[in-house]
Amino acid sequence: MKRADLLTTLGTHPTYDLVVVGGGATGLGVALDAVLRGFSVLLLESHDFASGTSSRSTKLLHGGVRYLAQGNISLVREALAERAAVLKLAPHLAQPLPFVMPSYKWWQTPFYGVGLKLYDMLAGQAGLGQTEWLSAAETLTALPGLKSQGLKGGVKYWDGQFDDARLALALARTTERAGGQLLNYMNVEGVSSLSEFRADGARFELSLSDQREPGTYRVFARSVVNAAGVWVDAVREQSLASSGQVAPGRIVTASQGVHVVVSREFMPGRHALLVPKTQDGRVLFAVPWMGALILGTTDTPRQDLPREPEAFDAELDFILSEASKVLSRPVKRDDVQSLWVGLRPLVASSQATEGTKSLSREHTIVTDANGLITVTGGKWTTYRSMAEDVMEACFDSGDLPRRSGESSQHHVLLGAIQSSIGMTVCDAPGWHLYGSEEAAVRALPGAERSLGLGLTEAMVRFAARHEYAWTVEDVLARRWRALFVDARQAMSMAESVAQLLTEETGQEPRFAEFMELCRKYF
Repeated sequence: MKRADLLTTLGTHPTYDLVVVGGGATGLGVALDAVLRGFSVLLLESHDFASGTSSRSTKLLHGGVRYLAQGNISLVREALAERAAVLKLAPHLAQPLPFVMPSYKWWQTPFYGVGLKLYDMLAGQAGLGQTEWLSAAETLTALPGLKSQGLKGGVKYWDGQFDDARLALALARTTERAGGQLLNYMNVEGVSSLSEFRADGARFELSLSDQREPGTYRVFARSVVNAAGVWVDAVREQSLASSGQVAPGRIVTASQGVHVVVSREFMPGRHALLVPKTQDGRVLFAVPWMGALILGTTDTPRQDLPREPEAFDAELDFILSEASKVLSRPVKRDDVQSLWVGLRPLVASSQATEGTKSLSREHTIVTDANGLITVTGGKWTTYRSMAEDVMEACFDSGDLPRRSGESSQHHVLLGAIQSSIGMTVCDAPGWHLYGSEEAAVRALPGAERSLGLGLTEAMVRFAARHEYAWTVEDVLARRWRALFVDARQAMSMAESVAQLLTEETGQEPRFAEFMELCRKYF
């Protein structure tokens, strides 16, 4: 449904079975699951889909090797099963990726190798490949650019990689195709529980304001799921206050993760690097992605919750320093092509004494006295199982009748197709990311006119017509990952993208705001 038509519908104050607040991985997963069960669903996102945490991950679909070290077997087992599910649901956006853990001490290869063999065992038939012990020469072949001095060998294992923002987009469009309704740039100004249920079963009233086409709306819902990521507490507190209640306490603690992107020349192979323990005990990744190399990540507590968080100097210095210890060529600040920061919503715990590394990565679901259901925590890999748990909470609350419907485990996402030329998200961005929709994109004007980094005029038009894009940032940060790969190049592409968006949407595409944003990414 076109946005204008949907806004007309909202003007009649409709009632939905379920309204989801938040258009990240969790909210989109819940919306799709509910639609497949036959419920009427409206999803509302205050900015762009996946514009918060869900587009700023390390781009890994993984069971969590470090969670295995912590003894969290159940979380690892669940995540490995869900990893396999995502690889099947969106093979054009997610593929297996080999990792190598280098050893610079004699005991590291057998020690980590045994642990990773257990990782294979937990994956079972969902495994992506067998763990292998590598000699020093084999390790250098897999990781060209690795520091050879003192290298004893390595361990190779398998996990998954994906394009997080485009996977979120695929979830949104698949939900719409299945009958759901979604709006980005729609602020939820208030969520009020009704003192008496309406005749149509509505329990909540939501007040909305549209950023794109200024206007205010009211909608009603039988059930509301708060999936606003690190911002769930604000929604929860506002909702409870409307009924004269006070939230018993915040349920989210934010952890800041910084990622640095440098040239693939630092490590030109097709294997990722994992350093299991850095100077302060954190993990370091070096992951080939979109033709570049991601270095990260940090895990820093953060009390404020900015929409566009920036890295602390100490975090950037930490990543560059730790990467330089294992790469033959030192990484300097001038080598940074892009730098992005994500805020992870971790489940708060009064028992935490060691910073955010000690907080739970598992999700939690809270049903408040007024019926609002809040979900937070978790990770991209387990978005689908999180959605199933949320629906169970909706059923348990009595607001929605229990239904099975089609399982999201088997409902492939829009565009799903194996690339005929074997391209993956490791490679430079290109047509392969559209999967089965490639022909439809190529049919639009400007398919051969390149704007840089593989983006064509036709791709921008497709983003505006079919992928909910409105601003330059929507296109160059999430529909196409230019800002996350090379911020300076994204700046050079911005004017052409802005002109095309103005032509397609008739609205101001926030060009100046994007140019200012780019300067924060390098």
